Amino acid sequence: MTVPPKTEEEPATEPTQDPDPYISPRIRFGAELRKFRLAAGFSQRKLCAAIHLSISQLSMIENGHRAPTLELARKVDDALSLGTTLTGLLDRLNRAETQLPRWFRPWLDFEREAEALRIWASLMVPGLLQTEGYARAILSRKPGTTPEQAGENVAARMERQRILNRPMPPMLWVVLDEGVLHRPIAEPDVMREQFEHLLDAGENLRISLQILPYAARNVLGLLGSFTLADLPRGNRPVAYIDSQSMDDRVSDRSDDLKNLAFRYDAIRADALSRRESLSLIKETMRRWTT
Repeated sequence: MTVPPKTEEEPATEPTQDPDPYISPRIRFGAELRKFRLAAGFSQRKLCAAIHLSISQLSMIENGHRAPTLELARKVDDALSLGTTLTGLLDRLNRAETQLPRWFRPWLDFEREAEALRIWASLMVPGLLQTEGYARAILSRKPGTTPEQAGENVAARMERQRILNRPMPPMLWVVLDEGVLHRPIAEPDVMREQFEHLLDAGENLRISLQILPYAARNVLGLLGSFTLADLPRGNRPVAYIDSQSMDDRVSDRSDDLKNLAFRYDAIRADALSRRESLSLIKETMRRWTT
């Protein structure tokens, strides 16, 4: 007996495992849509009939393979009686991404997909470990920035940190220059809160936090901060290179990667141990406390 092929009128097979909702905005939206659909007792066929969408298109949206539109989000909100839940989520995700420079946006996908991030921070606490107050002090001081723009920029930075809340977040190998601990980015209470956050992060088994002390006299990191993203499935690493010029960039060039890996290893070799580094942070906190 010949089994007829499936058509779009048949229910699509539900995913056996939810996608990681923190990998990208598309995947996060798709995961939320699927969660609310199932909670409302809707099959894909039933929802598709209500919003006039094909099952294959809905499947691609739920799996993060196709970007949703605000019109689709509104239709799903109406069909599932969610008010503006999905519309508001998509609007926030879109606004958070548009606050970032275009050249930086490709880095977000690498950052989300990375199994490990090796970070050298020469001037300030890296964005993934910043508190909201510390981030606001930095992002609100760009000339011409309005309070509303600063708030949206801070929200975008906090959104990036959601990758650390994943069931299996990337390993963070962070080396901070000692000057980061002494540079008064914000008011003392904001600095204390930031250092408390660093101490908490330093206790996380998936975060290695080390300080490069002045006494090391290491000059290899003076040209600027950078991050190396180690990607899964045998993909070559990708680098984000920070500087005060207009040349900040994302690079997968072999020469850049080789040079930065050498610099990172040499910097980390001169850094204090994790325990010594946390002790130095605690000691520096007393300055901000008094």
